[in-house]
Amino acid sequence: MWLYQYSRWDGTQAVFPVDADDVMDLLSDTLMGQGDLSSALHTLTQRGIGNRQGKHVAGLQELLQQLRQRRQQVLDRYDLASALKEVKEELRQVAELEEKGIQQRLEEAQQKRDQLRQQGKTGGLEEELLSRLERLAHRNQEFIRGLPQDPAAAITQLQQYEFMDPGAKAKFDALVKRLQEQVLKTHFQELVSQVRGLTPGDLQATKEMVQQLNKLLEERLQGGRPDIRQFLERWGQALGGRRPTTLEELVEQLQEQLSRMESFLSSLDPQQRKELQDALAAALKDQGLLNELARLAANLESLHPMGALRRQYAFHGQEPVTLEEALAVVDQLQGMDELERQLKRTSHGARLAEVDPSLLQEVLGPEALQDLEQLRHITDLLENAGYIRRVGGRFELTPKGVRKIGQQALREIFAYIKKERHGNHLTRTPGQGGEHVDGAKRYEFGDPLDIHLGNTLFNAVLRGGQGVPLHLVPEDFEVHRTEQQALASTVLMIDLSLSMVMRGNFLAAKKVALALDNLIRTMFPRDILYVVGFSTYAREVKPEKLPYLTWDEFDPYTNIQHGLALAQKLLGHSPAGSKQIVLISDGEPTAHIEGGQLFLQYPPSPRTIRETLREVRRCTSRGIVINTFMLDRSAYLVEFVDQMTRINRGRVFYTTPERLGQYLLVDYYTNRKRVLL
Repeated sequence: MWLYQYSRWDGTQAVFPVDADDVMDLLSDTLMGQGDLSSALHTLTQRGIGNRQGKHVAGLQELLQQLRQRRQQVLDRYDLASALKEVKEELRQVAELEEKGIQQRLEEAQQKRDQLRQQGKTGGLEEELLSRLERLAHRNQEFIRGLPQDPAAAITQLQQYEFMDPGAKAKFDALVKRLQEQVLKTHFQELVSQVRGLTPGDLQATKEMVQQLNKLLEERLQGGRPDIRQFLERWGQALGGRRPTTLEELVEQLQEQLSRMESFLSSLDPQQRKELQDALAAALKDQGLLNELARLAANLESLHPMGALRRQYAFHGQEPVTLEEALAVVDQLQGMDELERQLKRTSHGARLAEVDPSLLQEVLGPEALQDLEQLRHITDLLENAGYIRRVGGRFELTPKGVRKIGQQALREIFAYIKKERHGNHLTRTPGQGGEHVDGAKRYEFGDPLDIHLGNTLFNAVLRGGQGVPLHLVPEDFEVHRTEQQALASTVLMIDLSLSMVMRGNFLAAKKVALALDNLIRTMFPRDILYVVGFSTYAREVKPEKLPYLTWDEFDPYTNIQHGLALAQKLLGHSPAGSKQIVLISDGEPTAHIEGGQLFLQYPPSPRTIRETLREVRRCTSRGIVINTFMLDRSAYLVEFVDQMTRINRGRVFYTTPERLGQYLLVDYYTNRKRVLL
């Protein structure tokens, strides 16, 4: 029964965190196919993990997919071109306010003229001033009505215009100031917070700063090593909290800031881009500063090309944005781009530590950050549980980890069996001897101490009479009669040739090897298992290396003869008992060794078949039974297996990868010789 304790969630607690067993169950499947622990761990972090409570920890690929969806939502929401429309609209409002102000001044002048006439004061100085005011108002009215549609031209003309309406002037000055701020923020993020009014004096100081910076960059372009300490001491406050320590860091930081405006402009159509650029330049007004900023952009591009930082975004939305909001949206998208680059790098071997957690949380939220933290601690989790250990700069499975993977393979196979038939079930608790049978026997030295309590106490009563306490002597003890399973030595021969993986048979064979190893360790601990892998040559595979077993890439040959010879050698080292070879293959012999020389031929040569069957006869003469599990039914194969069976009298099973485990493990489990004690 699972117990849960509830508390208020503050965004940091792990909800149903995965444990080491959950991770190992998932890891075993991946390791089966890849045969490399590091690759399997990497695959696990890419795919994600889950636990028995249904909690899913998103893998890096899922986080990447979430990121792409989030980015598409932003692109489908906003209309970036509305930033230029907003500038045009503000200019229209300025013109409208000014025209209303002019009209009000004309009306006031007319009222004043009427008052003078009523008072008989015509022809004087006051009336002359009113006439001048009316002429100026009419000229201004004509000027305002003739403002060009191009925002840059309109801004340039309005900067030289004397407003008659204070509200219109204030609104225009605010627009120009905002545009100036955006130009300077593009280069120096914190500069605007340091200067208050962006007065001519402020702009002159900024121009001086950019000139000094350009000298440093041009010195570096000419091969020098400029010292930026004095520059930073005077102007460092304009660079924000991320104060660089080297010129290279400064260049990179400035390019990142410039890329926001560059990406925004690139996302507009050419006409809109030109209009907005001209409007920003017109707002800044200081041609000398504009020239220095253009020079700065060229120097930065020479030292550190913007490259992928300059992106063109395809916006399709309808929601309008101001210029400031548009740049903030582009900044958000650039953060997404950087996070995508970091996540992609992990699929090419980069460490999870290279993913910026604060950026991930900012873009995808606290739950994504929690998933990343759990992925980062997978190896710690497995290491603390004793499933893996660090050896130098890599990880390897511990014996406990190998057993865990074998148990998982065994559970999978027996789960498949239990769906189709009743019978013996897997138990996690190993025991001695076999099953109990009716009756008991006197204990003899060497018997398992499996005491038959009823008979033992009864013997004591018969010997000593009734009454308590009972006094037991060695002769009173009886033990259960059990089925004792005979000692067996097995060589599991697994075909590692290319055809096994091409036909989808290798993974099933590997799972069976791990499951059989675990079955013998837990239920038949006195038995001995050897594993031999074979393709062009045969080799022994130690049980602890089974999780890492892979096929022999680009090796299409099947040397059963060499495998049988190695199996006999291994069985020759085993104590007395039944000896068998379990052969798993999907192809007939296409290679053999004769006189120390390797012989290869496909289709199979009669010479190879003959030498392989000769090895089968040697096995038979030594009392070694060969049980064959074939995963194909080609004519060559059936003929060869028939000949081998007639010689050795072993059994043959033609099966599929899905049923291989069912046949092999049930055969091993139920066909052991049993001797009644």
